[in-house]
Amino acid sequence: MSGRFTGWPERAMDVLLHLQGEPSRVVREQYRADRERLVRQPMIALLNDVADADPRYEDFSVWHYRTNSWWWQHQGAVIRLGRKIEINLRFDLDGLRIQGAWWYPDPGQVDKFRKAVAAEGSGHELSAIVDDLGAKGYAISGDVMKRPPRGYPCDHSRTDLLRHRSLIAAHPLGCDEWLHTPEAVGKVLAAADDLDAMLTWLVRYVNSSA
Repeated sequence: MSGRFTGWPERAMDVLLHLQGEPSRVVREQYRADRERLVRQPMIALLNDVADADPRYEDFSVWHYRTNSWWWQHQGAVIRLGRKIEINLRFDLDGLRIQGAWWYPDPGQVDKFRKAVAAEGSGHELSAIVDDLGAKGYAISGDVMKRPPRGYPCDHSRTDLLRHRSLIAAHPLGCDEWLHTPEAVGKVLAAADDLDAMLTWLVRYVNSSA
């Protein structure tokens, strides 16, 4: 099943350009078929090749369009690795963007995250992982409290991580010529490899809400 992704056609950018602003329903329908063929289907092909290269990435979805213009202007996709733990991809006029995320957590997951961050072994491990991602150019974000959570000292060595109620590491992969070639598969796999340590940590320590 490999080799199906050949790159986003350059015309995909033209289609997205026509959908900028607040396109009317008439305009959306005018470009629906081209958007499906030139924008969405290549994303499906890309993720099929990514899954062929690594079976851990087989559980994926490529989003359809919604009523909001944003969904017509950005093609999103998700690879699920655990409960609320995933890789997200987005293709738009800025090119391709990837992020690893634990977000919109289930009840109980935040407490599990905090306990793992506070523990010496697992906490040091995640801190080093996040620092490494930052050094590689990933933007670290999430739903972050202004103060440390109750029950944890304000001077805890990992207080910045303890304040997180979600954790995201995002990086733009760019809009270079490779985007229009099969080379994009390798770019995504390399970025997924960057994110692997963080996502593996999250699956190990916060995957279950129990």
